[in-house]
Amino acid sequence: MKTRLVAALLVLVLAGLACGGSAPPGPIPTLSRSPFESGQTAYGFFPTPPELSTQSVLDTYKAIAQHADVVLLQEAIPWSDFSQGSQTSSKAMTDIENQYRLAHQNGLEVIFVVDPLNGLDRREFAGLPSGWKASFANPQVRSAFTNFTLRIVREFRPHYLGLGSEINTYQDTHPEDYPNYLSLYRSVYDLVKAQSPDTQVFVTFQWEELNNLIQALAAGRKPYQTNWNQIEAFEPKLDVWAISTYPWVGLPGAGVIPADYYAPLLGRTAKPLAVAEGGIPTQDNGVVKGSTQYQVEYLNAIHTQIGSRLAFWIYLLFSDFNLASYAPALILQGHAGDIGTLGWFDALGLAKSDRTPKPALAVWDQFRENR
Repeated sequence: MKTRLVAALLVLVLAGLACGGSAPPGPIPTLSRSPFESGQTAYGFFPTPPELSTQSVLDTYKAIAQHADVVLLQEAIPWSDFSQGSQTSSKAMTDIENQYRLAHQNGLEVIFVVDPLNGLDRREFAGLPSGWKASFANPQVRSAFTNFTLRIVREFRPHYLGLGSEINTYQDTHPEDYPNYLSLYRSVYDLVKAQSPDTQVFVTFQWEELNNLIQALAAGRKPYQTNWNQIEAFEPKLDVWAISTYPWVGLPGAGVIPADYYAPLLGRTAKPLAVAEGGIPTQDNGVVKGSTQYQVEYLNAIHTQIGSRLAFWIYLLFSDFNLASYAPALILQGHAGDIGTLGWFDALGLAKSDRTPKPALAVWDQFRENR
């Protein structure tokens, strides 16, 4: 699904940028009070800057802090670094610490998602070393996944920790390997709880695909024939039911979100819900259906239908991004062919690239202020 291009490609080019690639000296600032302590919905964004520069990263954290409580860091697994243990030296951990430090300096909490799969294509792994078998049955994969996750837990004691993103896509395309992922998830869940009992563990599910609204992936299943079994297979070791949602990939028209689009979640579980990723662009380019009104309707649909049950709500981008700024780095990373597609999403933010608010930002702020 092309909606994953934004998170995946921008993570690639942002690695190590936040503080120049080395951790500043001194302890990581602590928050005087975590937003999670209130029991209210935590609002947040991916910390993606409009320009590919250190200053833009710093400015983005400051801007997000005016409109949110948290940032979500979705981290690819450094497979080689963590293949032998969890206490290894790793540049990836330095990069993560830099972003964590920036978040706390700006009064923001952090939600972590450990991501073993390719953000460009959830049907495959990301960055496996040469010779490693791409399977959750592979002992090397299982060890690195486990070790990296436990390092995150020991370093940061996260309140919320995801162990995979949009995992139902992998299940739909690799049903033979999926039991191996599920057994790994359950094992790591227990290890996380043993080390940090209060950490709330989840995995995210792609809502439009879960409801068979993407014809190419539905495998003959009827629209809105929700694959609840894909979520319920994780019970009871699932502390939050979390989804990603981009309605425009599965619905026929811009601005038409059914009044019960998200509501079925309320009757299926009593556990907290979360939106871990999602958004609507404000431009209609003939491929992507978007408008400022559709973006507002998207926020209203989530808030009206499931807002009272949300533990956290992550909107993908705070501001639009300047594709021209990212293009050179994307070419260097070998993603030149994806630049055009990435342009479908450069207007996904709640603010323009110069941080001028769009109408939906006032709606978002009102929800956050009145929770």
